[in-house]
Amino acid sequence: MTPITEVEGRRLPLSNLQKVLYPATGFTKGEVLHYYATVADALLPHLRDRPLSFLRYPDGPDGQVFFAKNVPPGTPEWVTRAEVPRSEGPARMVVVQDLASLVWAANLVTEFHTPQWVIQEPETADRLVLDLDPGAPATVVECCEVALWLRERLAADGIEAYPKTSGSKGLHLLAAVRGASSERVTEYAKQLAVEAERAAPRLVLHRMTRSLRPGKVFVDWSQNAARKTTAAPYTLRARAEPTVSAPVTWEEVEACRSAGPLTFLASDIAPRLQDFGDLLAPLTDARRAGTVPDPGTAGS
Repeated sequence: MTPITEVEGRRLPLSNLQKVLYPATGFTKGEVLHYYATVADALLPHLRDRPLSFLRYPDGPDGQVFFAKNVPPGTPEWVTRAEVPRSEGPARMVVVQDLASLVWAANLVTEFHTPQWVIQEPETADRLVLDLDPGAPATVVECCEVALWLRERLAADGIEAYPKTSGSKGLHLLAAVRGASSERVTEYAKQLAVEAERAAPRLVLHRMTRSLRPGKVFVDWSQNAARKTTAAPYTLRARAEPTVSAPVTWEEVEACRSAGPLTFLASDIAPRLQDFGDLLAPLTDARRAGTVPDPGTAGS
C-alpha cells in the first residue's frame, strides 16, 4: 500500500521509499525525500517562478535517465504550471512554488534544472551562469583557478559572482543581472569565456570541441540561452553517490588543492546550511543584481 503523507495541507502518495537509488552508498528514495524536505528553505527561492526541466532517474543513475520538460501525466491540479514560449510552440511546464510541490516533484526522482529567467519576464534574463567543465586530467582544482580569474573579470563590470559545485566534476559561477535579454547575456558570457582563454590559453577553452578539451577547463557560456537550463543549487545529481550541486565560499575555492574537499553529499548540506546559511541568497536580492555592459564597453 502506498503511504500517504500530508505536506502543507496537501495529501501526497509517496512510493517505493525503501528503494535504493544510489547503490554505492545504499541511499534510498526515502532519504532523497528527507533530504529535499530538509533543504527546502534554501532550495525553494532558487526554484520559485522558474519553469523546471526534470532530469529523471527513477531507477537510480544506472537505470534510465531522461529529461522531462512538459507537465508529467498525473500531476496534481494544485501544482503550478506555466506556459513557456518555445520555437516549436508554447509548452506547459511545472513551476515548484512551495514545499508540497517540491516533495511531489522529488517523489518522481529527479534533478532540478532551471533557466536563467522567471515566468513573469521570459524575455529578460535575471541570472548569468558560467559552467566550468574540466577535461581530464584537469579537475575541479583547475576550475577553481579559472573561477578566480572570472570573479575578478566580472567584478570589473560591477557584477558579483557566486560559486557552487556542479555536483559532478566541475564548478558553476552564478550572478544576478538585470536589464538584458538572454541573447545579450549569452553574448556577454561568450565574451568572458573568450577573454579567459586569451588570458590562459593552456588552461581555458571557450569552444566545446571534444578533441581540444583534455587538460583544459571548458567555460560553457551557452547555458545562458533562453531555451537552456542548468542544475539548480542544492539539487541531487544522478551520479554513483548522492552528490549535490552545493554552494561554496570563495575561501574554499581559493584553498582548493584536490577534488575531495569540494565534493559534497546529501548528508553534508544540512550542517553547511547551519554554518553558512544559503551562500547563494544574494542572487534572490534584486538590489544586488549587476548590469550587463553594452557590447564594446565590458571591462572598461
